[in-house]
Amino acid sequence: MTTLEHKAADASPRPAPRTARRFTRDGFENRFFGISRWVVIVALLIATIFPFYYMGLLSIRGLGDVLGNPGALWVALGDLSFEAYSRALLPVVGGGEGFLGFMGNSAVLAIGTVLLTLAVSIPGSYAVSRLRFFGRRHISALFLAVYLFPSILLAVPLFVFFTRVGLRGSLIAVLLVYVSQTVAVSIYMLRNYFTTIPVSLEEAAALDGCSRLGTMWRISLPLAMPAIVANGLFVFMVAWNEFLFALLFLVDDRNRWTVSLGLSQLSGNSIEVPTTVLMAASVITTIPIILIFFGSERLLTDGLTGGAEKG
Repeated sequence: MTTLEHKAADASPRPAPRTARRFTRDGFENRFFGISRWVVIVALLIATIFPFYYMGLLSIRGLGDVLGNPGALWVALGDLSFEAYSRALLPVVGGGEGFLGFMGNSAVLAIGTVLLTLAVSIPGSYAVSRLRFFGRRHISALFLAVYLFPSILLAVPLFVFFTRVGLRGSLIAVLLVYVSQTVAVSIYMLRNYFTTIPVSLEEAAALDGCSRLGTMWRISLPLAMPAIVANGLFVFMVAWNEFLFALLFLVDDRNRWTVSLGLSQLSGNSIEVPTTVLMAASVITTIPIILIFFGSERLLTDGLTGGAEKG
């Protein structure tokens, strides 16, 4: 090898020595929380979805199959059975449990409660958030205190009152009780949202000649629609799942039972009612809430006030 070749070999770049990867607290925390986040998410999904999955699985299995292997987590297509749903939905005269009628009663009560509660709470909460009157600062706390008042303490006085006026056993009595139980918290929740709407928007509408009622209808209500929908969904779930007052006022007439009262009677009669029928009734009771939630999900995110006021 010549001298020039030796110099060229010496001048060629040599690979840099490898340095040990340093341990940093920031890198450890990023890796740890990146892994633990997915672990927690998967664990919560399993804990949340598995009971519903098992409930639905029991409802589509035959009673003999359930008794023979109650812990099975899947069912073959040839073993699917919808007899439990047939028995749960059919009326009593047809050999069923009458849950279709129970769902109709619960729908009437829940929808009526939502409409009446919103009709009272929307103008009430708007007045509390915008108007100036004596006791305005304390009225929201009073509304919340009314909601926190235990319902069981009102059960006996309401039972006696509606019995004396002849409304015990009617859906109207239960509807009035539901509205009285939900309107206070509805006003409290909507009032907090109305206060977040910029007052300058309403002032601009007033300068354009819009009245107070027109301002609320054209400006405040569209911007508060996410809160109104969320509040209506909350009231619907409360009325749909309520049990205490339905038991007090409606237990004597099976034709006016609600789904919660029907489920209670099925679970208390486990000797004559198979587990598969009880699970089918539970699925039937849960499906409307899930459908309404996913159907109103878009409305919950629309109409936000972000970016409404510019300049």
